[in-house]
Amino acid sequence: MKILKLLAFVLPMFFSAQDFANFAKYEKQNQEIISTQNFPKYVFMGDSITEFWMQSDPEFFTKNNYADRGISGQVTSQMLLRFRDDVIHLKPKRVYILAGTNDIAENQGLISLDRIFGNIQSMVELAKANHIEVVLCSVLPAYDFQWRKGLNPSEKIIKLNKKIQDYAAKNNIPYADYHSAMKDSRNGLEAKYTEDEVHPNQLGYEKMKSVLQPFLK
Repeated sequence: MKILKLLAFVLPMFFSAQDFANFAKYEKQNQEIISTQNFPKYVFMGDSITEFWMQSDPEFFTKNNYADRGISGQVTSQMLLRFRDDVIHLKPKRVYILAGTNDIAENQGLISLDRIFGNIQSMVELAKANHIEVVLCSVLPAYDFQWRKGLNPSEKIIKLNKKIQDYAAKNNIPYADYHSAMKDSRNGLEAKYTEDEVHPNQLGYEKMKSVLQPFLK
């Protein structure tokens, strides 16, 4: 399982040249939603942490008419590019944005925290312009990345989360703080919630769901 998750982070970087944002990933599902007018209540936008949530707990999404639009390995610039296709066109009441881990991991090269935050802010502005409510989610804690060791992400994640939290407070946007609820003494992801220090396991997703519960009503 650890190898599969590692590949899920690395492989998208090799196939991004032809379809950088990976519009094709959910194209068929999106077309079906639009043609049947069976629009989701909420959309979850993110990377592999979001994508694997659907795999770990599919009933959470299907039972509640939520759409999972996570793509493994993606950075915020890729999410921003596909935001219109994977969120706006689906006409959800609300979008939950969880983004930034792979930017800090430098999956598409070095990027400043200000530019990561700027991409998240742009997604929020797009959502609001289309009358879609937003819940901003903190980046999950990570002490190190198995596929790119030595970047010391834990402190960068805290700084990015502070930017997101301050922006959310200033603009009256709900903020789901996974980080505070799931960190260990190193500001990494607590061992009981993960198998690889980055991705939640089943217990981790249950914890995320409990943090998110007040924002799902």
